[in-house]
Amino acid sequence: MSRFINFFAIGLIAGLLIFYQYYRNKALETAIAELREQTSEQQAATTSALRAVTPSVSRGEDRPAEIPPFQSIDSEITESRQNAITRAIARSRDAVVGINVVQVKEVANPLMSSDPMVWMMFDERLFPRTIKKKVHNLGSGFVISSDGYIVTNQHVVADAAEVVVSTTGGKKYDAKIVGTDPLLDMALLKIEASGLPSIPLGDSENAIVGEWALAIGNPYGLFDVNDQPSVSVGVISALHRDFESPIDGRLYTDMIQTDASINHGNSGGPLINAEGIAMGMNTLIFSESGGSVGVGFAIPAHRILAAINDLRSGGVNREFWVGLRAQNVSPIRARLNGMDSLQGAVVTMVERNSPAAKAGIQIEDIILEINGRKIVDAVAAGDFFKNTDLRVGDRIGFKISRRGKLLQIPLILAALPNSEARGM
Repeated sequence: MSRFINFFAIGLIAGLLIFYQYYRNKALETAIAELREQTSEQQAATTSALRAVTPSVSRGEDRPAEIPPFQSIDSEITESRQNAITRAIARSRDAVVGINVVQVKEVANPLMSSDPMVWMMFDERLFPRTIKKKVHNLGSGFVISSDGYIVTNQHVVADAAEVVVSTTGGKKYDAKIVGTDPLLDMALLKIEASGLPSIPLGDSENAIVGEWALAIGNPYGLFDVNDQPSVSVGVISALHRDFESPIDGRLYTDMIQTDASINHGNSGGPLINAEGIAMGMNTLIFSESGGSVGVGFAIPAHRILAAINDLRSGGVNREFWVGLRAQNVSPIRARLNGMDSLQGAVVTMVERNSPAAKAGIQIEDIILEINGRKIVDAVAAGDFFKNTDLRVGDRIGFKISRRGKLLQIPLILAALPNSEARGM
């Protein structure tokens, strides 16, 4: 009897659960149906409202409104993309040229051993130790006058047997080297053409650190691919940089530093500002890999302007002489002149009728400054004359200590006499 009661109770509970589940599913289906019906009514009402407020711009009532032509939107975008930089490039790029150079250089004779014992066995007239070889170099330049004058770096055209200039018009010209200045690393070329676009040289003394700087040129010879120069954009990073080139030991002064990419082939191209004016000439980079790392340098435009007339006349006459010798200041010499340090260079010889003698410089004078630059020792005095942009006829100023008195002595550089000059 108890077993029957247990089976009855279990059956009753199961029946109740089944009934509850059926009732719950039925209620859910009813709610879903009502929700679908309400949604359909709302969509129909929304569509009617939109049709009522949307004006028809087509012939048929059921056709949607036409979207404005994409061309008008595109023209607005194109216009907004034009800025000072793109306009400066458009004004300048046709005046930038690619330069291809064939150089003749002496290289070691591959048929001869580097062993000196081998050299002794052969006649150098028949088996020379070095031979001349043609090598190709490339660079950039830019036109500075419509009659075909072009400026570039001296190291681009050094030892050149042939110079060919390529323009954006696809024309190639044989170029003549009018003049070079190895100290300033500048060269002036001339091509037989007229009506050429040119780039004006600006006042680089007014350059601003942080302003836009655009390097335009012929990196890796890409100009020859489609007669178009390459452009890189950066800013002027610093001004008045002085340093010695790690490549050839050339001393560069007053340089403009930029982070615009400068690579092999960019040398000689213009560094322009947002007005399309050349603030300098791209010249070299500092790099451990050989490629641009954002540290490039340009010769300032005011130095280019100052050198153009000299370059047009064939170059600069730097064969000057001063006519004195100097050595480092000794402790005794410093005490005799009432000096607290050993800085300076003491004059030990003044040549007769030399510029130094005519200026009144005397033996035992101590040179403290030349043209405002401090002279720490005799080597610094010699380096000043070797590495500074000086030429025959320039007037320079000496600050001298003579037996404890400070003197300012002007000196005019004279042409080197025919006989071999001694000293500075």
